Amino acid sequence: MIKLIKPYISFEEVQDEFKEIFESGWFTKGKFVEEFRNEIKSYTGAKHAYLTTSATTALTMALKALDIKAGDEVIVSDFSFPATANVVEDLGAIPIFADVSLDTFNMLFEQLESKITTKTKAVIFVDALGSPDGINEIKKICQKHNLPLIEDGACAIGSSEFGIRCGNIADITCFSFHPRKLLTTGEGGAVTFNDDKFVDFFDIKLNHGAVVNDGKFDFVDYGYNYRVPELQCVMGIKQLQKLDNIVSSRNIIRDQFIKALEALGFKAQKISKDIVYNVQSLVFKVPTDVNRDELVSYLRDHDIETTIGTYCLSGTTYYKNKYNDVQPNAKYLQDNTITFPCYDGVDIEYIVNKLKLYK
Repeated sequence: MIKLIKPYISFEEVQDEFKEIFESGWFTKGKFVEEFRNEIKSYTGAKHAYLTTSATTALTMALKALDIKAGDEVIVSDFSFPATANVVEDLGAIPIFADVSLDTFNMLFEQLESKITTKTKAVIFVDALGSPDGINEIKKICQKHNLPLIEDGACAIGSSEFGIRCGNIADITCFSFHPRKLLTTGEGGAVTFNDDKFVDFFDIKLNHGAVVNDGKFDFVDYGYNYRVPELQCVMGIKQLQKLDNIVSSRNIIRDQFIKALEALGFKAQKISKDIVYNVQSLVFKVPTDVNRDELVSYLRDHDIETTIGTYCLSGTTYYKNKYNDVQPNAKYLQDNTITFPCYDGVDIEYIVNKLKLYK
């Protein structure tokens, strides 16, 4: 089976640090956690970084830091994994779905403007499949309306727009280090931001609500344990150190796929010239005469793992039944996009030949 993704990490890269951790018995809140945090700050250019168990918990913390409450409206990019809307729903707030571009797959500027009401308290921009295309324009609209911007950068570590890396654009950015991501710690996530006003919130909330006075814990609030262990942070450090090389190699592979597949009628996600794209997911719109689901099954039968691009949130059963506000572009993309394997050594020729036979 040609897998959809392979991790850019090996045991040989981490074995010395793993041995050190086992010998010390210090499995959490140690030097590698702090090193990973500092490396994320250095890489993204953000002033502050905190680690979490996932992008989902990172997004939850971002909403809580902004004091989003039940009944508040949060505008959400509609082409994403359900976690983007679920965290809003979980707080009793209302996700307002903004449709996306059929080219970039990212939130449409005019959609954002049209969805803003007096109840709007925040905007979640999703870097679709890792691309931040248009985020700075969305940021201008948010600033115009005095709305905080959360960047769901779950897929976007290593990407940038206008030379500014994801993690240093929005008011708060949330990353994922899930196994499907090009930088993985098995599970894990991070929050980055520049505004000092959020520091006390994250310091306390991510430490069970505790502060330390004269060496003693004082629990001044309720809080959480969303810690990432030392072992996982070692994995993150090793990959972050070579991330730019990973991004470069994935773009070479993407270019090879585009050259071969556009002749067959597949259309790649548009990436504007001011974007550095990490190619988190190599996604194409299928030809108009191709049934995407049948194509996925056909490729699976030929030992090629593929999947859909991602989901139309407003079209999922839960959100459709509750809000009945399905966005047409996002629904089209959910039904007509396919993700191909993208990593060093992937057999592009074999995949393309199978697609030619299908056509």
